[in-house]
Amino acid sequence: MKSAAALTILLLSLAKEALAFSSISSSSLRASPIASSSALFATTSNDEENGTLSRRDILTQTITFTTAAATLGLAPLTATADDAAKPQATVVVAGATGQTGRRVLERLASQPNTSVIAAVRNTEKASKSLSESSTVVRGAMIQKVPSLDAAGIELKKLDVASDSVEAITGVLTGADSLVIAVGFVPGNPLKMNAAAHEVDNVGTCKLIDAAKAAGVKKVVLVSSILTNGRAWGQEKSPGFQITNAFGNVLDEKLVAEKYLKSSGLDYTIVRPGGLKAKPPSGGLVISGEDTLNSGEISRDLVADVCVASLTDGKASNKVLEIIEDEEGGPKVFNGLNM
Repeated sequence: MKSAAALTILLLSLAKEALAFSSISSSSLRASPIASSSALFATTSNDEENGTLSRRDILTQTITFTTAAATLGLAPLTATADDAAKPQATVVVAGATGQTGRRVLERLASQPNTSVIAAVRNTEKASKSLSESSTVVRGAMIQKVPSLDAAGIELKKLDVASDSVEAITGVLTGADSLVIAVGFVPGNPLKMNAAAHEVDNVGTCKLIDAAKAAGVKKVVLVSSILTNGRAWGQEKSPGFQITNAFGNVLDEKLVAEKYLKSSGLDYTIVRPGGLKAKPPSGGLVISGEDTLNSGEISRDLVADVCVASLTDGKASNKVLEIIEDEEGGPKVFNGLNM
């Protein structure tokens, strides 16, 4: 058991510290200064003929940001008359106790006219953990977890691994939107394949089926860059090989992505680069599907993009690949652990 854990920690260390990757694809949409931040998204579809964005596309589709705080203020701090006129929306966050999920919860809880449901495996433990700041060990991962004001957030039991579609449908009934931020936790190397298949593939597909049955109108799925790496020549890239070594997780995520695309639901698939717990230090880069093979991003920015995707029509039925714009280019990718 100790040797298994040691092997996992070694793999994680390699993914986090030892990789030097190629620069971002030229079709990425980079940050640049603007006066207004009213539009978060531009169209990110690839050129139909050659699979890349032309120079004109890049110029017209560039998302411009000065700082994360200035450009990703997605909700007013105080309610306005317009806010009061808006109907109440109910959003369920699956994977709400994960580092990304709890950040999504925090942002949604501050939104006016929004009812937030945290779907968790154990409501009692979740109530305690969400309200506490701590350092926790999840599998082979050591994480610093900030506290969250859970007042006004409803907790409901949901386990994508063991619950039936019918049970999950009951949790989602009445919800307008669903954010899926689930992901298996790397642990015993001998069980990672089964765990990734159970959570990132089958469990996520059950959530999608349940969302459709419950009448959910919008689904935002947190996935990963390089999920479809095999299709665009990245199968042998360090980022793909190192990340997929954890339970073939990229292959499992791809199955769920395709399932969501074919579901008929309005979707946004958010593919972040390597996830960082610290606040953003660079501008947001949003790129089209299958264009980024490296880079890191703060979970804060990932949560901001997820929340914006719930209501921004320009994110409808899109795959958004996102990283932070870093001086000297991205150097590390480890896209595990939601």
